[in-house]
Amino acid sequence: MKKTLLMVAATMATLAAAAQPAATDTVPTIALSEVEVLGTRASENTPVAYTNVTGKQIAAVNHGLDIPFLLTMTPSVITTSDAGAGVGYTSMRVRGTDATRINITVNDIPLNDSESHSVFWVNTPDFASSVRDIQVQRGVGTSTNGSGAFGASVNMRTQGFSRDAFAEVSGSYGSFNTNKETLRVGSGLLGDHWSVEARLSHIGSDGYRDRASSELVSYYGQLGYFGGGTSLRFITFGGKEDTYHAWDGISRDDLKDNRTYNPNGEIKHDGKVTGFYKDQKDIYRQTHYQLIWNQTFNPEWKLNVALHYTDGYGYYQEYKNARTLKEYGLEPVVTPEGTSKKASLVRKKCLDSGFGGGVFSLQYSGERLAATLGGGINRYTNDHYGQVIWVENYTSPLAPDHEYYRNYARKNDFNIMRGDNDKWDWTASPEHLQVLDIDEPFDFFNPKAGVNWQMNEHNRFYASFAVAQKEPTRNNYNDGPLVKHPTSEKLYDWEAGYELRSGRFSAGVNFYYMKYKDQLVLNGKINEIGELMAENVPDSYRMGVELMAGYRFTDWLRWDVNATLSRNRIKDYVGYVSDYDADTWDDMWTQTEIHAGDKTIAFSPSVTVGSLIALDYKGFTAALQSQYVSRQYLDNFERKEDSLDPYFVNNLDLAYTFKLPHLRSVTVGATIYNLLDEKYETNGYSQTCALYPGGSKDAQYNLYSDPRFYPMAGLNALGHVTLRF
Repeated sequence: MKKTLLMVAATMATLAAAAQPAATDTVPTIALSEVEVLGTRASENTPVAYTNVTGKQIAAVNHGLDIPFLLTMTPSVITTSDAGAGVGYTSMRVRGTDATRINITVNDIPLNDSESHSVFWVNTPDFASSVRDIQVQRGVGTSTNGSGAFGASVNMRTQGFSRDAFAEVSGSYGSFNTNKETLRVGSGLLGDHWSVEARLSHIGSDGYRDRASSELVSYYGQLGYFGGGTSLRFITFGGKEDTYHAWDGISRDDLKDNRTYNPNGEIKHDGKVTGFYKDQKDIYRQTHYQLIWNQTFNPEWKLNVALHYTDGYGYYQEYKNARTLKEYGLEPVVTPEGTSKKASLVRKKCLDSGFGGGVFSLQYSGERLAATLGGGINRYTNDHYGQVIWVENYTSPLAPDHEYYRNYARKNDFNIMRGDNDKWDWTASPEHLQVLDIDEPFDFFNPKAGVNWQMNEHNRFYASFAVAQKEPTRNNYNDGPLVKHPTSEKLYDWEAGYELRSGRFSAGVNFYYMKYKDQLVLNGKINEIGELMAENVPDSYRMGVELMAGYRFTDWLRWDVNATLSRNRIKDYVGYVSDYDADTWDDMWTQTEIHAGDKTIAFSPSVTVGSLIALDYKGFTAALQSQYVSRQYLDNFERKEDSLDPYFVNNLDLAYTFKLPHLRSVTVGATIYNLLDEKYETNGYSQTCALYPGGSKDAQYNLYSDPRFYPMAGLNALGHVTLRF
């Protein structure tokens, strides 16, 4: 892992400036020093590429969809949704990099899971209703907390306290039975020193795809004390999710004839689907606690300290057709018709995790120098175990919650994973579950440097260089080969840009070159038990230009556009495909090695374009959001058969705010998603194989593609209303 124990960072003045003030909230807020524990926020003097999304902008589109979909208009961002409607399991990519390479923090406290390196937004539903603003930094950026930023950082600050007491109720309802209900209340300032606020939320959806339902509840609470130069905040937030699996994609034929089909939970007999398992669900609870102390000693010196703890517990259940029983520590099924080594069963995979620690910073800001001295220490634990809770026609005794594997992970300055993996080792003698025994330290030095030139009040130039290093994820270990472990990855990031701000017009350009050493990618290779694994690719890069422009025609009409043009390549790529007999379609359990040469990195479009036309006139608001994304390849062979078609999607949001007696304001509106009813997909995976006629490796093979896709919803809508007291 990235070593964080008492890590000391002395940054240049250009990297330690204070963050921009956020936009005014719906109610007046108390002016407090913001939580800048390690100076991870960029400002107008920081030489990195970033976009600030204000609380007002978030509130305007926060009607039920997850945070990734609220950030779609930021440059180089594309989003995905398993269920197809933006609720449930969602994710985003920035500059083509996936969730495991995007550093996420809340009040500068790491949010990424320490093992998978991902953020599962479904675990914190409607967190956007408690966010003051969000900053998206592209590239390595300034982040020093949490997992390595190999594509971007997303820094979220929670709501400030309201000076006056308030209450707010909002609700949404629309297509696919999607609904959202939120209650926010605040005490205002009590006795000139105290304030307390809370939020409760519920989100539900049937999903666009069959049975892809979500039932989500969440809360947020904060207690604050303010006196002199001291502010102390206790914050807690969390959520519980109950979602039906939509983890598997569908074929091209299904895209044409049955776009909403969801194969998860299929119950099969004699190869035919006879029904669906009703409890094919993911159920998880996550609770966060933060204690934040800000102390201002004088105008030059500030101290920030934050303690945190995250508790998580959950499981998912799934129906597995015709599984080999000994993989689960079960005896064969004995019936009058004979003995069967396979049977359909229901398995339950559980985890119980805890993540806690502290981060701090001491900041100095003088007339000519600004610097930050900071560090942090964190500890993560997670117990993984699997159970079999039902076996079809099982004749032997089956203990309640029969356990078939258990392992644990501990993460401080090093990784330890020990116990039985959830995968069967067919190569062992005798055969048994894979054994995990991984204890590897990672010590990284990640320097950052940059220059910023404010030529005048209208023109700014900047340039920066940064190094980021990242340890493998849990999956990189337990899905990899048994005899060889993956190595860490390294990124060298060069950025340079120019910004113009003049009256009604603003524009910017950012050039980037991101060179990777030993980047971990899925290359089609399988491990000893036939599962896909990631391998280190020696040489790859991303380079491009990000363009931004905005023009305010009048005080009530503005148009903003952005575009990213990029080239994303793996040099001398070597991929692997499984071999099949073209006559019998039998798996030969061997692979063909393909030296493909220089190829485009998967899920890395060469062109993305965003547009937002926004009108705000006498309480009426209207916004037309458009996004174009060029072709994305599902693997690194750069074959059109294994790719996502380009798409152009438009969303229209309409709202009107007015006042009524005894109310501060009322807002009613509607959002029409996918206005032009585009048929498109944002995610998928390839299943390319080599077909050998007659099973002979002497014959010339043909590559056969059978990819899977995650379809997005067509034209759909959400109506919404908000009452503020």
